Amino acid sequence: MQILIVGAGAVGGYFGARLQQAGRDVTFLVRRNRAEELRTRGLQILSPHGNLQLQPRLAIANQLNKPYDLILLGVKSYALDSAMRDFAPAVGPETMILPFLNGMRHMDLLIQQFGKHAVLGGVAVVATEIDEQGRIRQLADFQTVTYGELDGQITPRIKRVDAALQGAGFEAALSTHILADMWQKWVQLATLGAINSLMRGDIGQINAIPGGSSVCLGLLGECAAIASACNFPPSEGFLEQQRATLTATNSHATSSMYRDFTKGAPVEVDTILGDFLEHGKNLELQTPLLQAAFVNLSIYQRERERANAASQ
Repeated sequence: MQILIVGAGAVGGYFGARLQQAGRDVTFLVRRNRAEELRTRGLQILSPHGNLQLQPRLAIANQLNKPYDLILLGVKSYALDSAMRDFAPAVGPETMILPFLNGMRHMDLLIQQFGKHAVLGGVAVVATEIDEQGRIRQLADFQTVTYGELDGQITPRIKRVDAALQGAGFEAALSTHILADMWQKWVQLATLGAINSLMRGDIGQINAIPGGSSVCLGLLGECAAIASACNFPPSEGFLEQQRATLTATNSHATSSMYRDFTKGAPVEVDTILGDFLEHGKNLELQTPLLQAAFVNLSIYQRERERANAASQ
């Protein structure tokens, strides 16, 4: 199976490197500046599971001239439009696109552009970031991908995907309810992102303050209510685990959105919080804590965009 990894960032770069290490046929589609960096330094992973440095096979957008069997898509949501234009020449009649983006808005955009047959559902659970030297640093030891057909069927092609992703140095799972899995991850991301960004701290710091745990549980309740109203209720086991995680007093947990915020980088506020809020408003749900977090981060995002525009 020929696999195209779109980007060599924190998510795609990590799982793509593990796949290449395991002997899979992997090509990374990257921008020119990232390509030069990777040719010079290689693709480097710093991980609790063992560090890795390899020389990846690279492609630039205008160099794509054939379809791939599988396209793994792990870019940030604000880069999706340009990414779709870049990898479009690699999409053939039987190409499968497996997205590991946050939220659900990307599914509509991918289906609109490439057709429902081309798009699979996917969830990636990994804590990684790019450091100042362009290396991918894994911040915790969990590393899981889940994938499946949107209708839940076990097809010959999804079995091929499963065979390609199994045994590659991370946990891989084929799901017959991938849309529910994606919504459940959305609840987790929106809750943690809203908590960190609104309260300006990690989970342990927030729970050390009187009333902090109530805010954490309140945000979890609001996000779970939206998912439930949209017919994707989180499981009770998931909610129980999240309640324990979000009220831990010794936890340093933060979301990738909050880490981006603290670095002054763009944040996925519209797709992780804004789109979630819109689903709730359409169902006339009251979610004041989620609304406050969205407004908070939206102010940051707009001020960042204005400052960047003024400096150009």
